[in-house]
Amino acid sequence: MSALVENAVGFSGQFLSIDYEQRKNYHIFMKIEELKSVLITGGYGFIGSNFIRLLREKNPSVKIYNFDKLTYAANIENLKDFENDSNYTFIRGDIKDGSMLDIIFPKVELVVHFAAETHVDRSIHNPGEFVLTDVYGTFSLLEKMKQHKNVKLFIHISTDEVYGSIKKGSFTEDSPMNPSSPYSASKTGADRLAYSYFKTYELPIIIVRPSNNYGPYQHVEKFIPLFITNVIEERSLPLYGTGENIRDWLFVEDNCKAIMTVIEKGKTGEAYNIGASQEKKNIEVVDMILNYFNKSRDILDFVDDRRAHDFRYSLNWDKIGKLGWKPEVNFDEGLKRTIEWYINNRNWWEKVKKGEFSNFYQKNYKKELQ
Repeated sequence: MSALVENAVGFSGQFLSIDYEQRKNYHIFMKIEELKSVLITGGYGFIGSNFIRLLREKNPSVKIYNFDKLTYAANIENLKDFENDSNYTFIRGDIKDGSMLDIIFPKVELVVHFAAETHVDRSIHNPGEFVLTDVYGTFSLLEKMKQHKNVKLFIHISTDEVYGSIKKGSFTEDSPMNPSSPYSASKTGADRLAYSYFKTYELPIIIVRPSNNYGPYQHVEKFIPLFITNVIEERSLPLYGTGENIRDWLFVEDNCKAIMTVIEKGKTGEAYNIGASQEKKNIEVVDMILNYFNKSRDILDFVDDRRAHDFRYSLNWDKIGKLGWKPEVNFDEGLKRTIEWYINNRNWWEKVKKGEFSNFYQKNYKKELQ
């Protein structure tokens, strides 16, 4: 490794002296198997906990610091088997609290930022919380990144929803952003804020924009786990509008592997779409779930459409494909694995469905969880 790359990895003044165009094509050269210490924000959430599991599998000795506020969307049971892992540390805290971050940042070389408010429906009911967590929380982390020069790389987890809806074709990383909901708007703000800290303060930052994730440990407020668990409980299925909206479905393990590919091979200052080319209408997904359980559409309950409901998301992921990544799990297989996980982990989701979620369900769908 050259002296220049050594300095880049250490995030020193020599990295800062490189002009903008050079920095945009700069590799950090971090190997998952050689990582010493990582900060994961939102590690008790759906994608964060899956990422931690895969990271431990790839690197048994890396020190993992899980910084999580433990909001309703987090679940400590997601990583219950990590309780006796001497190289795993949980810190309960709010990413908006800079004083707590000051304790952790000096200990790590990599930050992977998952923590966010993510449910579109909740953003419609309470947009302020999304702005504070997604935008100001990201700002707080970036400020600590600026102060603590030991951090070699910052991975910001964005979303495909920053682009808005597209009728034909697919969004590239250079497509204009046109968010439709307070959630996607707050994620757009965080996305561009992260980029601004690369360009203005010359921090080593990479952005990833995954499509819709699904898989084990996903909160039951989301479309696929809600419908799976409602079928298991013999409840009705509240489907927005006519069910014609289209999403590209990415199995969560494939997303985590894509993020690791970007950590190892990505370029600072760049954004990478993570798609799966597995587009399905919502009604098609529902039919697949119903067919698995040998149920008919009689339990479908078509409800008023979501406000500003994006019709179709679609990503061109050629850019990350050139780094050697591609999705491994097709939707048929991934949905089957997901359904089986919820069947076999009823104790996990039954607890989540009680209390706060029941109140949200009634407020959002204007009916009891029945």
